[in-house]
Amino acid sequence: MANGGPVEHGFPHLETVRAAVTALYKRLSYDTVHAFDTSVAPVDVAFCDQDDLHLGVQRVARELVRHYRLPDARMIVSFREMTHAANVELAAGPEYFIELNDRFRTHRRDIGAALAHEVMHVYLHRLGLAFPGTRDNEILTDTATTYLGAGWLLLDAYREDASSSQKLGYLTPEEFGYVVAKRALAFGEGPETWFTSPQAYTAYTKGLERAREDGRQPPLTAAGWAGRRRYARDRRDAREHGTRAAGPGAAYAFSAGEPGALRVTFPCPTCHQRLRVPVRGRVRARCALCHTVMECDT
Repeated sequence: MANGGPVEHGFPHLETVRAAVTALYKRLSYDTVHAFDTSVAPVDVAFCDQDDLHLGVQRVARELVRHYRLPDARMIVSFREMTHAANVELAAGPEYFIELNDRFRTHRRDIGAALAHEVMHVYLHRLGLAFPGTRDNEILTDTATTYLGAGWLLLDAYREDASSSQKLGYLTPEEFGYVVAKRALAFGEGPETWFTSPQAYTAYTKGLERAREDGRQPPLTAAGWAGRRRYARDRRDAREHGTRAAGPGAAYAFSAGEPGALRVTFPCPTCHQRLRVPVRGRVRARCALCHTVMECDT
């Protein structure tokens, strides 16, 4: 939790975030991911200063347990002084003990954000889904929280001005915005009205532009002129000199298919699973993992 210190910006963890989205679809399946078609509503985790602290915390925790479909899990929440925003003890269940930073006693509007991350730890623990290393595993948790409909709370907890700052989670604000946008594009949501933090909304718009770029990369037909020209050059080189990776910055690569044939591999713009299709002009590709249908010009 950044509290008054510098907040990292940009997209330094983007490859891990994309790997996390792929891992979610692989572990959960398309149907299960799309069972989370509705995000946590702002009213369901609203918390005002007039609410009883402990009753309110338990109410929000129960709402997140319901959202993640963990009916047999009970969250027991307490407060203590600590460096991090929160911590959860991952045991066999059904009871899980969550500790929140004491500062949330007076910053109640962000309790839902902190609990969303910790309850997701329980969800992933039960799934047996984890990345190696603390950093990557926390990025997986932030990404899963957001892609499954509760992580917009973590983004909305980001606030920064000349004299103070607050950010929850391991992703940068723009990376949170990217995952919120990826979800919005996949599920047809409009999260713009949910944000109470102007800085969070700005980060979301930057993430949205980056997410839209995923659908504008060659060999997709929506790719821009410069990308299409670079793709044509790389394809010509692959045909003349044999299979080869594309130039710097390109996500696609060429490989040999049937005798005399060429294939191109590229990431699905929704789940980032790599697809392999023949190089033969206009083709329609369908991702077996997330069911996205893409118009390609290979």
